[in-house]
Amino acid sequence: MKQFAELIRTIDGTNKTTLKVAALTEYFKTAKDEDKLWTIAILSHRRPKRPVNTTLMREWATEISGIPLWLFEESYHIVGDLAETIALILPTTNESSEKSLSQIIQELIELRKKEDSEKKAYLQENWLKLNYYERFVFNKIMTGGFRIGVSQKLMTRALSQATDIDQDVLAHKLMGSWTGENTTFKELVYEDNEVAMRGKPYPFYLAYAVENEVSDLGDVTQWSAEHKWDGIRSQTIIRAGEIFVWSRGEELVTDKYPEFQKFLDVIPDGTVIDGEILPYKNGQILNFNDLQTRIGRKTVGKKLLLDVPVVIVAYDLLEWHGKDIRELPFQERRALLDKLVLDSNEKANLIESDSMFPLLISETMSFTTWEDIAKERERSADRKSEGLMLKRKDSPYLVGRKKGDWWKWKVDPFTIDAVLTYAMRGHGRRANLYTDYTFGLWNDGDLVTFAKAYSGLTDAEFRKIDAWIKKTL
Repeated sequence: MKQFAELIRTIDGTNKTTLKVAALTEYFKTAKDEDKLWTIAILSHRRPKRPVNTTLMREWATEISGIPLWLFEESYHIVGDLAETIALILPTTNESSEKSLSQIIQELIELRKKEDSEKKAYLQENWLKLNYYERFVFNKIMTGGFRIGVSQKLMTRALSQATDIDQDVLAHKLMGSWTGENTTFKELVYEDNEVAMRGKPYPFYLAYAVENEVSDLGDVTQWSAEHKWDGIRSQTIIRAGEIFVWSRGEELVTDKYPEFQKFLDVIPDGTVIDGEILPYKNGQILNFNDLQTRIGRKTVGKKLLLDVPVVIVAYDLLEWHGKDIRELPFQERRALLDKLVLDSNEKANLIESDSMFPLLISETMSFTTWEDIAKERERSADRKSEGLMLKRKDSPYLVGRKKGDWWKWKVDPFTIDAVLTYAMRGHGRRANLYTDYTFGLWNDGDLVTFAKAYSGLTDAEFRKIDAWIKKTL
């Protein structure tokens, strides 16, 4: 625990990527395998399920500190982080735990099954045996959300330097639904488990937003353009006679979309498709709100399947006949994908001609100038898309967000004139600024609330609005 807490302190204390990578690399070289595994899990948002709810944590922390709950809540409002607030109000100690990170986590896992009285005794005992920063990290493991500027890409880079394993290979290994409870560091990082790899998705390639004039991208003939669909980014994997559907958030969602089981009848083994899950009925794309009626359901009934059928609109092919083809130029991958979608629909029609096959192609556009592309972007609302995707024809399928080859050119947002009816102070570093706003519209002489917002502005813009609010009041 001491070593992990020191790692978090080092990373949290710098905004330099090189120093963060160096600290992580040294940690991955020297820590125990069990601790390295849980560090990867925690930093990739796979922490164990919370054993104690935050209401009880507040109550038990104020009991030890001797302060009333109202004062704790006021402190929390200013600090803005529950784990940090608890660590700050507890009595100061120079104690330090000799327990390892993996020991602490195993104890927290076992704590789930215990009575509240046992949970209280465990937390209070450990709070008094940990120094401030160890307490903070201990609390963070339970409450979640290490916001220390470490992306999975950065962590993978450090792990690559520590193990001498290619970064892209590691990124693939770290995908999927593994947890620190169902694997080991050796199995996750070093071993090639065919069963485990069967359903693993590839890391998604992400685009940057167009920053300047689109014509600055150069020769228009070197680019492909298609609509950017407003659905769920997904990878559909067909291997060893099974189908796996993954969301971009690395959630396995196969069971939520039973329509896609039809793919097993016509799509060859060893195929991985990158595409968008969209609600689609009677030849029309439905709204994202329709898709949301299916997202949160554990089971999908017959009525919902009929009311909100879904399709995958495919836009890239990552694996073909069991071979990773991400290094092929986009136009070659796309040609293979076009043929795959066409052939699959023809085969499916022979099997079941009276129902729609839920695999469509994201059509690329015909154009000769950037002005042609701009005109198509203006029609995005009619196509129920968010804008356009621009992809260099010779680009490979990379890992993560990279500049240069893939760009998203979203439509400009709509604007509306509204009345600011309420302003509330924020949390943490925004505790002294009015940053949470409520807006209303006039309706027959009455102001009707229609929206709340607390993000989307820069710090400078928040300070400007805050000054205006304070001056107006």
